[in-house]
Amino acid sequence: MPGIRQPAGKLLLFGATGDLAQRMLLPSLYGLHADGLLPETLTITGTARAEHDDADYQKFAEKALNQFLPDDRKDKDKIKSFLERLGYQPHDAADVEGYKALATKVGDVSGGLAIFLSTAPSLFEPVIKGLASAGLAGETVRIGLEKPLGYDLASSQEINDTVATAFSEDRTFRIDHYLGKETVQNIMALRFGNSFFEPIWNAQGIDNIQITIAETVGLEDRASYYDGAGALRDMVANHMLQLLALVAMEAPAQFDGAAIRDEKAKVFRSLRPIAPEDVPTQTVTGQYGSGAVDGKIVKGYIDELGKPSTTETFVAIKAHVDNWRWQGVPFYLRTGKRMTTRRSEIAIQFKPVPHSMFRNRGGMLQPNVLVIRLQPEEYIQILVMAKEPGLDRDGIRLRELPLNLSLDAAFAGKPRRIAYERLLLDLIEGDQTLFVRRDEVEAQWTWIDAIRAGWTANDTKPKSYPSGSWGPSAAIALTERDGVTWQDD
Repeated sequence: MPGIRQPAGKLLLFGATGDLAQRMLLPSLYGLHADGLLPETLTITGTARAEHDDADYQKFAEKALNQFLPDDRKDKDKIKSFLERLGYQPHDAADVEGYKALATKVGDVSGGLAIFLSTAPSLFEPVIKGLASAGLAGETVRIGLEKPLGYDLASSQEINDTVATAFSEDRTFRIDHYLGKETVQNIMALRFGNSFFEPIWNAQGIDNIQITIAETVGLEDRASYYDGAGALRDMVANHMLQLLALVAMEAPAQFDGAAIRDEKAKVFRSLRPIAPEDVPTQTVTGQYGSGAVDGKIVKGYIDELGKPSTTETFVAIKAHVDNWRWQGVPFYLRTGKRMTTRRSEIAIQFKPVPHSMFRNRGGMLQPNVLVIRLQPEEYIQILVMAKEPGLDRDGIRLRELPLNLSLDAAFAGKPRRIAYERLLLDLIEGDQTLFVRRDEVEAQWTWIDAIRAGWTANDTKPKSYPSGSWGPSAAIALTERDGVTWQDD
């Protein structure tokens, strides 16, 4: 289709005065501008309900950049030239008639328009209708959709059907910002760019895989959304399952959007549904109570929310991928708020050596572990066994030692980009590799819905856990029943 893989000449930014725009989108777009990566003539039109003209919005954006940009990225001349790209049109996304004025402000889109849309699911229908009626959904227009894309399979299908009335799949870019992280992309480089991992990257070589996304924050300003979503929908249904797919997928034939997303979709279709009778032993839910995080006393979820709630702020799941490569290998997923430390990582525990020649000499072997840390640090670590120095008259002594590859240190001279920089640039250029396809989303929701149905059938209520901990004790039992310990070091 014409213009799909050509850089867009214009960008339309919905929610242009919101927290995401201030913290992430405007700094990301500035970073791309400062490095000369945006098309020279690209114009950016912001829109939201707030009343601003172009000059007001440029001042608003300048304040956001000064607040959220690192000091070493601030350049007065580059900020000034970036602000000159910005325009603004006040608009209520629910007002279908108001899109005519928005289209007038954006102007001619024959040179390509990219739209970034972050909105509540209830607004998708009026937004898509408004864009189509105003001529902002033609063949030269592509749209980026920020989550939440529904709350279950039915609502997700409804949103996807609505979007499809105006935007074909090759012009629809579903955003999962985790896929824009450098370390996440490094999972593919690690697996498919090195020959020594692939022969053991399977059920014969790997004992279990753990994926953890732990947050120390509580509700912050997301109470109205989060209490209706919970940890399963907010984190597992997108970020965690995407990480699982990158770890578990087969090697794509080539690095492009179609090949990579084909392989991820196969993983989602291979996820073993968790039946209602298995939910009590294969899932754990929790809700944080009061406690201490980073040395500060914090309230529990209910006190923070200000009303009773059974929404889960923690979830742990034992998952299986039923295919040839992964048969019998458990994938343990864990995410929660108000936990001990902020951490996102993947820990791959390999099987022990089949026979230990050291066992009668006092040497204790530990299975090798590969740790891929996504945040706050970015590194890849392999835990290996090594001999301690000494004469070994009383038996050989072995110790587990880390081999570290710090991406922060190894690429210290390279700018560490916000995930949205890569995703916004790909949206502008029309590259779908790091975006999520419809069949992926719907396969994810199918699996998630089965878990929620099991919770309902078993009248599952979240177990309380103190803020500043690793979640309910039942999460420890989830792995220890299999002789496995969470990688918490």
